[in-house]
Amino acid sequence: MASSMVLHLLTFSTFTSSFIDLLEDEGIGENTYFILGGDERHTIIHRDNIRLSKRPTGFFERIKFYLDLVSCSHSSRKIVIHGLFDIRIIGLLFLQQGLLKKCYWVIWGGDLYRFKLAKKNVKNWVYEILRRPIIRKMGNLLTYIQGDIDLARKWYSATGKHHNCLMYHSNIYKEHPLKERELDNVVNIQLGNSADPSNNHLEILERLLPYKNENIKIYAPLSYGNPDYAKFVMDKGSSLFGDNFIPQIELLDFNRYLEFLEKIDIAIFNHDRQQAMGNIITLIGLGKKVHLKNSITPWNMFRTMGITVYPASKIELTSIEKSTSLKNINIIKNKFSRETLVKQWSGILNHE
Repeated sequence: MASSMVLHLLTFSTFTSSFIDLLEDEGIGENTYFILGGDERHTIIHRDNIRLSKRPTGFFERIKFYLDLVSCSHSSRKIVIHGLFDIRIIGLLFLQQGLLKKCYWVIWGGDLYRFKLAKKNVKNWVYEILRRPIIRKMGNLLTYIQGDIDLARKWYSATGKHHNCLMYHSNIYKEHPLKERELDNVVNIQLGNSADPSNNHLEILERLLPYKNENIKIYAPLSYGNPDYAKFVMDKGSSLFGDNFIPQIELLDFNRYLEFLEKIDIAIFNHDRQQAMGNIITLIGLGKKVHLKNSITPWNMFRTMGITVYPASKIELTSIEKSTSLKNINIIKNKFSRETLVKQWSGILNHE
């Protein structure tokens, strides 16, 4: 009798715990989770169907972990790969390409765009040699951004079936009552989402210089990413805008982060690729004015949906119109709901 088990290959991230809780609380599929990586910041509720690579400490324990992973890969009905980054997952799939027809690649963004943005060196050249046949033969591709599917087919000749899926809890509408803002006339601006150079902070800081003497506050979330780059951004922001530049270096829990986003008026994401989608969807769902590069795949997705977003190349301190804000909120509420996420994963994991 064929196994009904679905194997999930994950690396620790901010999405991991909430994703597992979603599937288990909703009773979606019969799942086993192998989680790679992690450190003292990453905690997860223990379940019998979760295996952590950081838990084995001895040589034989590690060998057993990977032997069990290989065994589960062959006995599982489906394999869901949450981001194609980890060399151990890439190596497993490259050496066992017969598994790929039952694999489902959840496209995060950075794993797709590595083709264009990674440094040209031997390590990344080897990475691409291993990844290219894997992506080409991957049986199934999961994302809600059609443009990323188009790029996977263009760059890697991917032939897998596209399953439309919101992927994670971070990408859904959050019901959050908006509080009345104090009448202080301050324009609160969010700059980027992390201490990753891909945010291109400096370019936007320079673009905001004409408003230096306006009543503005610039908030830059820098609590995770590259510490050296975070310091560079903090130094530059402070030198250009003084006390009006406010780095966010504390990692906030979900509710406190929502409260932070609630006070933002304008958010600017200057990424060269699809990135920070949880942030962007949440901000649009809160009725905020969001600027993106019009060259990235989410731009076309939002515009096709009827959502108004603004180009990062043209920043004005004018508020988003109330009617536009309400229209954006309603579209996000309808298109990015928890019910939709549950329905999508149920269809993917329970369908034969």
